[in-house]
Amino acid sequence: QVQLVESGGGLVQAGGSLRLSCAASGSIPRVNTMGWFRQAPGARRDMVATITSIGVTNYADSVKGRFIISRDNVKNTVYLHMNSLKPEDTAVYYCQLNSILRMPSWGQGTQVTVSS
Repeated sequence: QVQLVESGGGLVQAGGSLRLSCAASGSIPRVNTMGWFRQAPGARRDMVATITSIGVTNYADSVKGRFIISRDNVKNTVYLHMNSLKPEDTAVYYCQLNSILRMPSWGQGTQVTVSS
């Protein structure tokens, strides 16, 4: 069982920055991928960025060049540095931990609102 706790969401003006954090605890597989997904009202949950346990990253086209995902394997924490935020980035952001032979674990979500 893995528990994920997100923090760092909030309200920011367009062009601003935020940093999200997600701390994992429990029975964490050594080889895993952690990532961030987001869901706007009435929309599906989409991948924003992922990072493997050896640091390989993947980004949605909509955030490339603006968002950076990183992780601290000692602290079992993943971060999402969000820069040049746009109103269309407004959503609930969810942390995910995924590994082979297990169902993905999800955090409770944190709201990010970008005002124009």
